[in-house]
Amino acid sequence: MNPIDLPLPPVSRAAVLVLLGALALGGAAAGCSPAADSAPRTAQARKSPPTGAPAPTSTSTATDAGWVQLMTPMNQQAVKLLTLAAERAAEPRVRDFAMRLRTGQEAELDRLRTLLTRMGLPRTDVHAGHDMPGMVTVRDLEAARAAEGPALDRLVLAQIRDHLRQSAQVSRSEITSGGRADARELAAALVTARERSLAELERLPGAVRALG
Repeated sequence: MNPIDLPLPPVSRAAVLVLLGALALGGAAAGCSPAADSAPRTAQARKSPPTGAPAPTSTSTATDAGWVQLMTPMNQQAVKLLTLAAERAAEPRVRDFAMRLRTGQEAELDRLRTLLTRMGLPRTDVHAGHDMPGMVTVRDLEAARAAEGPALDRLVLAQIRDHLRQSAQVSRSEITSGGRADARELAAALVTARERSLAELERLPGAVRALG
């Protein structure tokens, strides 16, 4: 019999900064409050399996919760920007890239939301209003809607590059420090997808000007 997961409480923003660490968030998250010296590694209680049952292969930790609660809104916001780019980018190859990347990000969202449910976490955005590295903000979306032609392409490429790089970085932290096998597996898939997308992005027209 598999152990029964109990709900995890939402992870605070400060805990995310500690648990995912300087690898991706560190001092770059403007306005982030300092966190406590440490956070409990085990953030999920489990019932003991009956005698003779196989031991659980993984246990959810605060790192797992922090990662999935950050990655979900990061993908949600990126999808909004990619939708705009797929419709309005000036360069056909940028539009095609945006459409394909949006499809991949939406598929990841399905897996992230399934993991949230499995871990007993709410689907609400615990980072709403936070200036998190790699997060497409409301202001970013407004700027993209106001831009046209090559200026829009450059803005989209710069924002999406930041999203891909930062989300790959926090996912590497999950691979290293996470407790759940399914979360680490998904994080590894995300890193592979982002490395492939970044390589393609840098070959797109306008990428040199957009990315400097």
